[in-house]
Amino acid sequence: MTVSGEKPYRVYRGGRVRGKVPLERREREERRSARADGGGPGRIVERRRRRRWTWRRSVPLAIGVLVLLLVIWTVAGYLSVRSGVRAANKRLPASTAAALEPDQGSLLSSPTNILVLGTDHASNGQAGRSTDRHSDSMLLLRTDPGRHRLIYVSIPRDLRTSIPGYGEQKINAAMQIGGPTLAVRTVDALFGDALRVNHVVVVDFASFEKLIDAVGGIDVNVPENILSNTFDCPYSAARCASWQGWRFHKGVQHMDGHRALIYSRIRENRLDPAWSDFTRGQNQQAVMQATMSKLASVGTFLRLPFSGGDLLAPIATDLSAWELAQLGWVKFRASSSSSLHCRLGGTATDIGGGSYIVGTQENFQVIQTVLGHSAPQPPAPGGGLYAPGCVVGNQTFASRP
Repeated sequence: MTVSGEKPYRVYRGGRVRGKVPLERREREERRSARADGGGPGRIVERRRRRRWTWRRSVPLAIGVLVLLLVIWTVAGYLSVRSGVRAANKRLPASTAAALEPDQGSLLSSPTNILVLGTDHASNGQAGRSTDRHSDSMLLLRTDPGRHRLIYVSIPRDLRTSIPGYGEQKINAAMQIGGPTLAVRTVDALFGDALRVNHVVVVDFASFEKLIDAVGGIDVNVPENILSNTFDCPYSAARCASWQGWRFHKGVQHMDGHRALIYSRIRENRLDPAWSDFTRGQNQQAVMQATMSKLASVGTFLRLPFSGGDLLAPIATDLSAWELAQLGWVKFRASSSSSLHCRLGGTATDIGGGSYIVGTQENFQVIQTVLGHSAPQPPAPGGGLYAPGCVVGNQTFASRP
């Protein structure tokens, strides 16, 4: 029984329901906000449903964040490298720039010739050699971005050539007489107008091991078993008396900076009588190439903001930070299987009590191959230990007397 006389229920088409029924109109009234002046109902406030996160919204946002982080990391790495490049530019004599041929375009689009001079005079431990600035290795690196390949040309240090202003001498004497400036002019005189040097890099092998350690070591394919002579014995005097020498096994080996430096310095393989200074140059070339590959790797890129400046500590160069970045990209895109390895050479000759390599006509064939005008030809069979030639990819020079 009800006091007000209302029925305890209401009748709807769908049946009877006790109490209040949530009609649509009542819901709208409950959502209606009061007017600010209290004079009556205001506008209806509609609550929007929250949008749930879906992969269509999450993926673009995640990509955007990654791109932003990549840009920030790249800029930080570039600034770190730039500080090291400025120091490397200061280490190169100012007169060297005048001897270099200007580039014909960007390193990304035009061939560029870079002379790499390696020296380890600072710590070779030999009396009278601490101030000897001979270039222990000379390498011309030519970029070929159109074919996505790099060309390495080894120049034997005992090659007899004309040093401008100083006459006929071993080519490595140019570095000692006039530094990288005279070395550039001597190489230009050797190659003529065909291959003018655009840039120069001087590498101190005594500090090069720190660079290799900074990038986490390198992988080098050792072409044969090696047992060196007993130079740079790492043990006590008593143990060094019976020590046989440094050993390297055939195959791909991971080397830290010190072991890579030892490998690049070996002048004699007691397991191979045909070992020559050319072989040493090839080993240095392999170390250089492996280091360049590691410098252009993703792992090194991730460390650039923290170690970019330190990577250039053993180097003196005229290359700018932007040019080094371009060189890194060219190296990254180049295929190791299509890289071209060439060497100049000749015949061993004694002149005036000194031993020289006198160039032969085959050197002109090597230059034509480097320029892309002829197919690569390996050293001719029977051409001797110093026969010139070119091989492709991972092939090795196999000329014998």
